[in-house]
Amino acid sequence: MTNETQVMPAVALRGITILPDMIVHFDVSRKKSIRAIEEAMTKDQRIFLITQKDSKVEDPSEDDLYKIGTVAMIKQVAKVPKDMLRVLVEGMERAELIQLEDGLSYLEAEVDMIEQEEENLPDTVKEAMLRSMRELFGAYCKENQKMNKEQVRQTLEIEDIAELVDHIAMNIPLTFQQRQQILESVSLSDRYETLGVILSSEIEVMRLRTEIQEKVKQRIDKNQRDYILREQLKLIREELGEDDTVSDGDHFMQEAEKLQAPKEIKERLMKEIRRFKSLGYNNSESSVSRGYIETLLKLPWEKASRDNKNLDKASQILEADHYGLEKVKERVLEFLAVRTLTKKGSSPILCLVGPPGTGKTSIARSVARALNKKYVRISLGGVRDEAEIRGHRRTYVGAMPGRIANGLIQAGVKNPLMLLDEIDKVSSDYKGDTASALLEVLDSEQNSKFADHYVDLPLDLSEVLFIATANDPQSIPRPLMDRMEVIEISSYTENEKEHIAREHLIPKQIKANGLKENQLVIGDDVLKDIIEGYTKEAGVRNLERKFGEICRKSARKILQDKEKQVVVTKDNLEEFLGRSRYTYQKVNEKDEIGIVRGLAWTSVGGDTLQIEVNLMPGKGEFLLTGQLGDVMKESAQAGISYIRSVADQYAIKPEFFKEHDLHIHIPEGAVPKDGPSAGITMATAMLSAITGRAVRANLAMTGEITLRGRVLPIGGLKEKMLAAKNAGITKILVPDQNRPDVEEIDAEIKEGLTIVFVEKMEQVLKEALV
Repeated sequence: MTNETQVMPAVALRGITILPDMIVHFDVSRKKSIRAIEEAMTKDQRIFLITQKDSKVEDPSEDDLYKIGTVAMIKQVAKVPKDMLRVLVEGMERAELIQLEDGLSYLEAEVDMIEQEEENLPDTVKEAMLRSMRELFGAYCKENQKMNKEQVRQTLEIEDIAELVDHIAMNIPLTFQQRQQILESVSLSDRYETLGVILSSEIEVMRLRTEIQEKVKQRIDKNQRDYILREQLKLIREELGEDDTVSDGDHFMQEAEKLQAPKEIKERLMKEIRRFKSLGYNNSESSVSRGYIETLLKLPWEKASRDNKNLDKASQILEADHYGLEKVKERVLEFLAVRTLTKKGSSPILCLVGPPGTGKTSIARSVARALNKKYVRISLGGVRDEAEIRGHRRTYVGAMPGRIANGLIQAGVKNPLMLLDEIDKVSSDYKGDTASALLEVLDSEQNSKFADHYVDLPLDLSEVLFIATANDPQSIPRPLMDRMEVIEISSYTENEKEHIAREHLIPKQIKANGLKENQLVIGDDVLKDIIEGYTKEAGVRNLERKFGEICRKSARKILQDKEKQVVVTKDNLEEFLGRSRYTYQKVNEKDEIGIVRGLAWTSVGGDTLQIEVNLMPGKGEFLLTGQLGDVMKESAQAGISYIRSVADQYAIKPEFFKEHDLHIHIPEGAVPKDGPSAGITMATAMLSAITGRAVRANLAMTGEITLRGRVLPIGGLKEKMLAAKNAGITKILVPDQNRPDVEEIDAEIKEGLTIVFVEKMEQVLKEALV
């Protein structure tokens, strides 16, 4: 070695190491490296090339670089796209990095040149090294089939060991770390030893890789051989008439003979089985035919369950499972009585209509239990494709029976109770009208021969007891509604909710949360507070959630605080459920001008609406606010037209309407409101504001108005009366044509309410205005 020190531009290389005498080109993209190349070209074209230890480092320091590099001569520089340089260099000699200057716009290295060490090796040693290296290189080339044969021949003809070592190191594919090891080996002996270790290692790796590839190939060959043998075996079996398809066909034939079905069904099934047997095993129609035969065999053509005939037992089950719902229970027991007398009789198609959480779905399950019928639930919410009901035609890929046929398969009998849940939420699209597809299902005159497209045989649905549920009957198409017997399940009263809570909800939640009956006590007065202050719904779903919340907190107290019994009182109720969320808008304290209490029906029960009217000097404008729908706006227009037609009866001057603006507002402006039942309420509020006469505070009203002042009937009366009672109203005005509805309402709801039936606006105004 020598200590000749030089300073020259440097380039840090990523993923490449250059050896002396090696001619190679590489791309340069970093600004410092480009600047170093440019600086070298302005001087003597010499540059120091040193390799980074980690190629991911973007701005390397001295510690990130190896100590030994190569001084190279730049032969050619060319610009390439993306602001890069392509540099062709020839390695000259090894050099050791002493110091790296990074203050300039390029890297500048102070290096010590390393001269080749002259080793006085005997000729015999050199010859031995030469032969050994040739053998190693030959073995390497044998394992690496990608080596150029001409290049291998030329390499093996080299007679000088030093030249041979350097030639092999430059021409075989090595990693930059391996080349760096060779670069750092200065003496011939070191280079020879390093290259020998690398070649031996590479030979071993390539041999292992070849062994692994051979094993994989053998395994693939074996799989192919097995496949060919299996195919030959299938062919032999087919020739002998013993193939699997025939055995499946025989199995289907045996099942078909046992099947309880009408003669024409069995004939069709046998024909399909014979066709299946004639199809080849690899025939694409074989799997389609198999699926169709299996579906026909699963359908309960003449298999029926025996209904419960004991009316008393059925009544006990219904009473135990549900409180109230008298109409539903009565209708089910009537059906059972008729079925017992007639031995068969057509099954009714019932539609339970009511708000969410009132027990529509759960009562269907109880009816099935009471009648000893199999229960199948089909959810129709969001179903858009007609094929979901009627099935797909078998010509389509992936065809399957419709939900009705699948329901029969699931039940395993032809007379189950089938619940069509959320029938008001079916929709239509380009694939067909789902509601129209249900017409045939729910028509007792047609459903004895229901046509499922997949089954392609008439299905008898006449013995299926269909019960449909819906929240909003307005969403059900009229022809579909006409085929069903509608039973309204209205909102529960507070008293009914208390009974349901005591008899069903609280025991259910206590059991679900791992408590014992005596570990949780909820008093009657607290129960009433929970119903009034923490829920505002027609049903009891949220109420059940509140009891679940109380049970969970009680379970924690029992485990953590070691309490033996948790008692919920008015004082500690907030500890379980937080502050009460709902308060009913109570009756006004005094009679006011232009403010009238109306009654409204919502999807979650009844509510009261306070309609306010203000009168202002203006140009006769008519303002409506509070997110009113079109029907409500038209009712207001009809009301003002009626008032103008009777203005002389109330001493209202004709020019009054030209000189004043009228503003109607219904509070809770963020909530959309629509419907005809606020007609008389808005008319009364407007007349009160115009005449200056106050409206009774303890009074609420509901009804539709006509231009001539007639009062027309409305719906949802039970819910509206409940809302009035909760608000503290003592007198309500109801359309005269709603008398039958009032008579059906429980005395418990009517208690404390004075109900006045009205036919005309004159009666309304007489009762309302002070």
